[in-house]
Amino acid sequence: MDINVQQMIFQFIGGLGIFLFGIKYMGDGLQKVAGDRLRDLLDRFTRNPFLGVLSGALVTALVQSSSTTTVLTVGLVNAGFMSLRQAIGVIMGANIGTTMTAFIIGVDIKAYGLPILAVGAFLIFFFKNKRVTYLGQTIFGLGSLFFGLELMSGGMKPLRSLDAFQELTVSMSNNPILGVVIGTLFTVIVQSSSATIGILQGLFGEGLISLQAALPVLFGDNIGTTITAVLAAIGASVAARRAAFVHVIFNVVGTTVALILLVPYTAYVDWLREALNLEPEMTIAFAHGSFNILNTIVQFPFIAVLAWIVTRLIPGDDSVIEFKPQHLDPIFIEQSPSLALDQAKEEVIRMGEYAYKGLEETSLYLNNKQKKHSEMAMQIEEALNNLDRKITDYLVSLSQASLTDEDSHKHSALMDSVRDIERIGDHFENIIELIDYKNSNKIDLTEQALKDLNDMLDLTLMTVKQATKALESMDREEALAVVQKENELDRMERSFRKKHIIRMNEGVCSGQAGIVFVDMLSNLERIGDHAVNIAEEVLGEKESL
Repeated sequence: MDINVQQMIFQFIGGLGIFLFGIKYMGDGLQKVAGDRLRDLLDRFTRNPFLGVLSGALVTALVQSSSTTTVLTVGLVNAGFMSLRQAIGVIMGANIGTTMTAFIIGVDIKAYGLPILAVGAFLIFFFKNKRVTYLGQTIFGLGSLFFGLELMSGGMKPLRSLDAFQELTVSMSNNPILGVVIGTLFTVIVQSSSATIGILQGLFGEGLISLQAALPVLFGDNIGTTITAVLAAIGASVAARRAAFVHVIFNVVGTTVALILLVPYTAYVDWLREALNLEPEMTIAFAHGSFNILNTIVQFPFIAVLAWIVTRLIPGDDSVIEFKPQHLDPIFIEQSPSLALDQAKEEVIRMGEYAYKGLEETSLYLNNKQKKHSEMAMQIEEALNNLDRKITDYLVSLSQASLTDEDSHKHSALMDSVRDIERIGDHFENIIELIDYKNSNKIDLTEQALKDLNDMLDLTLMTVKQATKALESMDREEALAVVQKENELDRMERSFRKKHIIRMNEGVCSGQAGIVFVDMLSNLERIGDHAVNIAEEVLGEKESL
């Protein structure tokens, strides 16, 4: 039989590309339908590792990507919303949830890939409602997944007549470690465990590979899928590296145990196939699901041990920024509104300190271009947004209580200050984006422009710090000093703009560099405005604070 190698390769890699696109598009659509609820789900239902396993499985089944769940989990650990032990439970659950794709593939509707694509496209192009569009995106992704599988299956059919391929499958049956290596390497290359499992299901469905050869490849796929988390954790925080390392340990240990028990496990899968009368593709899906569930059951009692191991191997503080408010106890609202206001003030001061830290990280990023500083600043900005919501909600609830005139002034001042501090976060986020634009487009600021920016940044930092201090101590002298500094910031901005125009006229500065420079000055000046607003709460007859 003559084999058209080019057609076979093109059909396989084209099908693989459409399959990968389908998984990504379907996951993105589901995430948009769910919105922020996925993050909230992980935050709310991970009070213990068991709930972590369940929520990790559910979220991964929805987004069709264990890597996405791991990244979300790392963010929550970094933010102090979740402990490492809770995160390990979520990662275990993510391994179970990622098997959902295999079960979807196991449903024999590959022939209907194109009609499903058509339904998805119809919903995307003929409806303006966003939720319907996102649903269309999910359906279009599902259709792409099945259509890609159909193409891959067609491309793989001629392999049965290749002697080299037959010899490879025999070698994998006789040497399970070879199958693990192949599964690991292929998953590392395509960056998707679902793709490897899909191909494996296609090969097994076409009778091109035996169960004894397929199972080690399946185990290897679970090791290969950890590469995404490992790559994401390079140069990242301690929490990210620990979570990635837990993922690797969990899957390597599971694969090792499964290889030791390969003969009884193969017999179990054979029994399952006969007992449930499973099609070949669904047999692999059940084998994959059973492996991950059994692996979780075996290692679940050792979560504390896994946490201890990674903490010893990767020392350091795994909680960088604490998103959660630390002082807002709702019990004080009814029992002692005055004490509740003091609690809210403590949280506002903490928020002001975060704003200073975020601006400091922004300054460091401007000067050394290290991404860790921009990532920290953006994380702080997220924390400011979260604290803004929590403090505002707390103060709104507090407004229902009976407040004295004195406390009402205090309450109003805190409401205003929270808004100003949150806006400071928005402005240093704008500066981060301008620095990103400058770096990615290789825009160079002149030495003088950089010096001017740093001078203004230093003064802005001092202004924000002093405004927070004035609010904390209710010191009028400190507040007046903030007003003076803000006047100096206004003067600086006008002066630096004029110097910039001179440089532009002399041809020393490019147009793009000028736009970036002026926008940064504007954002710093606006930060000064918000700092002086806070100081005016101290000066404006608000002694009761």
